Amino acid sequence: MRALRTLQLLVLALLAVSALAGCGRRDNLVRDGGPTKLYDQGKKQMDATDYATAIKSFQALQSRYPFAPETRQAQLDLIYLYYKGGQPEQAVDAAEAFERENPTHPRVDYCMYMRGVVSFDQEANFLEKFFRVDMSKRPPKDTMKSYSTFEELVRRFPNSEYVPDARQRMVYLRNRLARFENYVADYYITRGAYVAAVNRAKYALEHYPGAPELEKTMQIMITAYEKLGMHDLATDAQRVYAATCGGQQPTQQAAQASPAPGGQQPTQPSPQAATTPPAEPEPDTRASAN
Repeated sequence: MRALRTLQLLVLALLAVSALAGCGRRDNLVRDGGPTKLYDQGKKQMDATDYATAIKSFQALQSRYPFAPETRQAQLDLIYLYYKGGQPEQAVDAAEAFERENPTHPRVDYCMYMRGVVSFDQEANFLEKFFRVDMSKRPPKDTMKSYSTFEELVRRFPNSEYVPDARQRMVYLRNRLARFENYVADYYITRGAYVAAVNRAKYALEHYPGAPELEKTMQIMITAYEKLGMHDLATDAQRVYAATCGGQQPTQQAAQASPAPGGQQPTQPSPQAATTPPAEPEPDTRASAN
């Protein structure tokens, strides 16, 4: 009986050793395939929109082959994967890490572009749409961050392939920022803080040129000057409004109403460009990063 028990234990031990050896062989097969095989695996998963699995594959590639050329490309792809996988903080961290570790790399422009995209305010989410939240009343912290990032991208890499899309997003963001300034200035008007309303309007005019919302900004400024009894300044503002917006001089009542989109000069961005978010970005498709 004791011999049978010993034999059973011996068989179980052999089976356990075989299982562990089998796991080791499978792990070696992946490892022996090299970084190219592991990257191709993650790329197929990314193309199939299996973002969570692709992230794991690229993370494994980074840990096993930190200095392989495929690893650099995987690091760029991870920025996009984190973004698409709903992990914005990780996406920004990955982009900043790549810029910090590779300051002269030709893909730094992509990292900056994706940092701007992550912070980009597109449309309201499901709950905000359901409750009809006015997005212009939201403090534009992320909007300003995104605008500043795109502005730096355009300045540092004027010939980058991402600049045209960045410029389009800046038009949209600039109008979003101007709309928020108008919301605050309108609030000051209702509270009788006319000097504060004028200051907000001036700030919007100075910092967001070309935004369609500036038509409303001019109307707010005219109203504030009239309320302050500064009729000469109100008349001057009316002349500027007529010259730049192409419309008739607004009355005090019209100045308090929201204007319809339009009225820009031909050299200014169209209302559609300023009010319609650009399409979502794609993964970096240039040749493999080295």
